[in-house]
Amino acid sequence: MEVKDYYEILGVPRSADEKEIKKAFRKLAQQYHPDKNPGDATAEQKFKEINEAYTVLSDADKRAKYDRFGSQWEQYERMNGGYGPGGPAGGMGGMGGAHQVSPEELDEILRQMGLGGFRSAGGGTRTAGSRGGGGFSSFFDALFGGAGGGPGGFEYRAYGDPRMGGDPRMAGGAPFGGMQAEPRTAEVPVQVTLQEAFAGTTRMLEATDGSRFEVTIPRGVKTGSKVRMRNAGGQGDIVLKVEVLPDARFARDGDTLRVDVPVDLYTAVLGGEAQVPTLERPVMLNIPAGTQGGKTFRLRGLGMPSLRNPDERGDLLAEVQIHIPTNLSDRERALFEELRGTRG
Repeated sequence: MEVKDYYEILGVPRSADEKEIKKAFRKLAQQYHPDKNPGDATAEQKFKEINEAYTVLSDADKRAKYDRFGSQWEQYERMNGGYGPGGPAGGMGGMGGAHQVSPEELDEILRQMGLGGFRSAGGGTRTAGSRGGGGFSSFFDALFGGAGGGPGGFEYRAYGDPRMGGDPRMAGGAPFGGMQAEPRTAEVPVQVTLQEAFAGTTRMLEATDGSRFEVTIPRGVKTGSKVRMRNAGGQGDIVLKVEVLPDARFARDGDTLRVDVPVDLYTAVLGGEAQVPTLERPVMLNIPAGTQGGKTFRLRGLGMPSLRNPDERGDLLAEVQIHIPTNLSDRERALFEELRGTRG
């Protein structure tokens, strides 16, 4: 069985924070996405490894357990006469890059961690090199227990991802400690745009048995929101873990949105109206004469809907950004010179 260095797979240091890990994942996932590499088995395998690495390193609990394993692995190697390839400076506490470990070795390391063993984790002995449930590696299967997917060994794929073109996003594994008789809860990461979070949306989930079902993501979700689907697809509960992608126009703080509003110099000086974008439709904002750059207007009820009560809306903060003309005609320049002289 190959021990996985998830940090090396994503090309990030062990000290990488959540943003660095996410950035690396998105870059690699776009590069190796099956849609961009049709028929390329190598790219498909790389894409699976990237998904597996991100599933672990983006989850605080899984990452902590994985880091514990790396520390224990280094100690195990020292006790048994050396380090794995790459030496003690290797990416995972001495693991180096790819390294083969027998089920017996892994079993012993996991027992030293107080987490049971490889056999108990998977519900029976597996041969080295076998694949874990749900498309993840046997290493993932051993470390996190059961399948790398949803309840009962299912892996759920969320179709309709706005950034990745509908790429499969794997659900988290079962709690460590062996197979469970009762249905488990699978956690499925789902990305939505700010517009989708505003209006609500749906995703199509597919289990490894080919069954599909639609799930609804309600209005007002935020990054970190968890939407539980009870007995989804007849396979146990599914929790959708939502990430709202950054928007090019709007910044979000809870249910409040903030947007920059360009205002020309003449309107700022003399007063007038400026168009303000919202997530529904543009609205016109009255600009008083003498408005300064950075002035913020509060447009009540034009922000995000509340997740608890979608009929309630946050506010939209519109901040004035005054645009100074740069290509003046001779006539305009003369008028500005005249104004400057008038104001002394």
